[in-house]
Amino acid sequence: MEFKLTEEHLAVREAARDFAQNELKPGVIERDSKMIYPTDQVRMMGELGFLGMMVSPEYGGGGMDTLSYVLAMEEISKVDNSCSVIVSVNNSLVAWGVETYGNEAQKAKYLPKIASGETIGSFCLSEPEAGSDATSQRTTAVDMGDHYLLNGTKNWITNGGTSKIHLVIAQTNVELGHRGINAFIVEADWEGVAIGAKEDKLGIRSSDTHTIMYNDVKVPKENRIGDEGFGFKFAMKTLNGGRIGIAAQALGIAGGAYELAAAYANERKAFGKPISAHQAIAFKLAKMATEIEASKMLVYRAAWLKDQHMDYSSAAAMAKLYASEVAMRQTVEAVQIHGGYGFVKEYHVERLMRDAKITQIYEGTSEIQQLVISRDIIKNGNLYIPVVNHNMENA
Repeated sequence: MEFKLTEEHLAVREAARDFAQNELKPGVIERDSKMIYPTDQVRMMGELGFLGMMVSPEYGGGGMDTLSYVLAMEEISKVDNSCSVIVSVNNSLVAWGVETYGNEAQKAKYLPKIASGETIGSFCLSEPEAGSDATSQRTTAVDMGDHYLLNGTKNWITNGGTSKIHLVIAQTNVELGHRGINAFIVEADWEGVAIGAKEDKLGIRSSDTHTIMYNDVKVPKENRIGDEGFGFKFAMKTLNGGRIGIAAQALGIAGGAYELAAAYANERKAFGKPISAHQAIAFKLAKMATEIEASKMLVYRAAWLKDQHMDYSSAAAMAKLYASEVAMRQTVEAVQIHGGYGFVKEYHVERLMRDAKITQIYEGTSEIQQLVISRDIIKNGNLYIPVVNHNMENA
């Protein structure tokens, strides 16, 4: 793994940073306070290619690598995490899931619109009684011959109110346990799909999070992803990549908080000099910078492993676990450095602190990440992922 970004990587990062600072930042406080969905900003992200970065050009995407996606997520997340979570779900859950495991007809039908942003997608796994325990699906998809009959409720669904495509995980054969679970592409305007009220959240407030109900929805057989019983494996494989996106979001939150804190510390004076010149603040900034760099190495490494088609499951879990913890610590410190100003919306850091918390919860809680990591190290007998060129494309 080289620690030098290519010219393409640098261009992606600069484009994302320019968009975040000039297009997202001006209205981010109002959108957050009033829970206003970023309709114009999402349209612009589609036009700029941020919603289909890793999709093959054959289907209208950017054909970029995972590291490019991480760099864009990082910069957007420094400013607006309601927008970055939309980027994350559309790229690493919906588009990647369809392109990697869908058949050619599914890819040709759905990917071009997903990649352009014309169609926003949702990943529908969590349920009222099946969040971290994804094997306990209560949503059912009964085989009716030429179609499945889908019934159940999914909650905490990002993009739930605006998405036109749902990737739904449902139980078809309860006797087979997780081997009886399937994944389906469901169109939001089909009869029987009902969208619940928008959740009033602590953070990422302008993204739309909803409960979705499926009442006798007829899902054509051709909309099942993969073979019969592939759904649980599909969900777990897709979430591995999603964790890299959320780790990048956490990294961006920490980086954004640090940049704001450092700038404020250089401008704010106390006892005749900038507060950054006082050891109490200088040491805070030093620790913040160090933890952010450590997070960056974990996140970039996970992206690199994925791009090399190597096993990245534990690497993604480690990156998300650590980066999300760092995001929480850095945003709290950023508020502290700002003093009373950090407690008001105008200075942005209080919003980043609220946004940081969700990175420890969605795409698998921190406790689930520790479970993934511990199982891997117990199985392999070491603390590190073997750097062996093991192709994971069809794993």
